[in-house]
Amino acid sequence: MPAPTEFWLDTLPSAIGDILLVSDGTSLCALDFADYKPRLLTLLHKRFAAVTLTPCANPQGFSDRLNAYLAGDLHSFDPVPVNPGGTAFQQQVWLALRQIPPGTVATYGELAKKLGKPTAYRAVGMANSLNPVAIALPCHRVVGTNGQLTGYAGGLERKQWLLHHEGVELANRDSIQQELSLGL
Repeated sequence: MPAPTEFWLDTLPSAIGDILLVSDGTSLCALDFADYKPRLLTLLHKRFAAVTLTPCANPQGFSDRLNAYLAGDLHSFDPVPVNPGGTAFQQQVWLALRQIPPGTVATYGELAKKLGKPTAYRAVGMANSLNPVAIALPCHRVVGTNGQLTGYAGGLERKQWLLHHEGVELANRDSIQQELSLGL
């Protein structure tokens, strides 16, 4: 059996819960919320089989950049190198996410068209749901048709918080709040 791949893990407190940041020593390989750690581990194990997460404060300065983003410097996390793995299509989708500027949103359909696959909006949505590097690959900036807040692996409350943090106010905010309070 091969030796486990070693990663460096930092846990950062934030207004939207503790954030887990995982580095391979060069790039950011995973970023998720602490209450979704099983998902993070599943994605890492799928990709690398055996993994070891070694606690490390601020690997490659990535934690400082994330903290700056959370403090309002919306472009501080942009230059962080990412290594998300995934299929060729997933990589296309995830890299296209980085082209959506902070403070703006795109629909799944618009993203599919941008990739030259206008009917692949569901596949774009599926790729978004498997994004292992939240915030750095800003899948929170992708919304449903007519600006509807839909799907986010970290929870709709966090997606709404991130969009609001970036200055996006969705037209259907009242219905979003109602859905969240009803558990929909």
